[in-house]
Amino acid sequence: MSFHVIAGAADTVDHVSVRRIGVNDLFDALRKGLADFLAKPSHIVFIIVMYPIIGVFLAAWTSANEQLLPLLFPLMSGFALIGPFAALGLYEISRRREQGIDASWSHALDIRHSPALPSIAAVGAMLVAIFIAWLLVAQSLYVHAFGPTPPATLSGFMRDIFTTESGRMLLVAGNLVGLGFAMLVLCTTVIAFPLLLDRDVGAYEAIHASVRAVALNPVPMVTWGLIVAVLLAIGSVPLFAGLVVVLPVLGHATWHLYRKVIEPGRGQIAHETNR
Repeated sequence: MSFHVIAGAADTVDHVSVRRIGVNDLFDALRKGLADFLAKPSHIVFIIVMYPIIGVFLAAWTSANEQLLPLLFPLMSGFALIGPFAALGLYEISRRREQGIDASWSHALDIRHSPALPSIAAVGAMLVAIFIAWLLVAQSLYVHAFGPTPPATLSGFMRDIFTTESGRMLLVAGNLVGLGFAMLVLCTTVIAFPLLLDRDVGAYEAIHASVRAVALNPVPMVTWGLIVAVLLAIGSVPLFAGLVVVLPVLGHATWHLYRKVIEPGRGQIAHETNR
């Protein structure tokens, strides 16, 4: 089973073929993602509405506990690091719509029957580890800037961040480090989960294919990362409510981005030809 997680169903590491794409392909993927969202919006309540609820909970939780106030922004921003894993159900809906089969919201849970589930779990665990690492680094940056004593109040914390030299340095350092973590997630998982859901290639190849996709298409992929960041920022105002729309559109669009980046397998080519 452990080797299957790494190598895939055939117990061999078979590299998938990666294609070059352009920036226009990104907007086409977004258009198709929006079409999926408009066609099948009923699953949002079941899958996506939990994301903004969790975001509000994290904000309230940290605001009520002064020990956790320094982690308020890292938690809110870093939560997006596990977004690719959280969108698994959306990939499945888009996959089913693409194949012309029933794509009702209940089928989002069909991922539990995927033969690649161990590999999906392995890559998901990697994202959780990255998320935890980001929180630890963010906490270390705060301690370096302000010392181990937590702020007494949220207003005092915000004042220290925006009106002191140490706060401004923390903002710069935190955003740069956060960008590094975001790039790590982009490079390793940009198409990893859709690939695993579509083809049981193993965790190693899914990550490797994502890295090769970014290396072959640096400008489009960096642009995609910026698009995701901007849309998530817009969707977070006010009170994360916009994420109920932004997240499913991005999730569906990621599936279509995967289709543009990865060459279909032999069986898939035959299936598409016969359609």
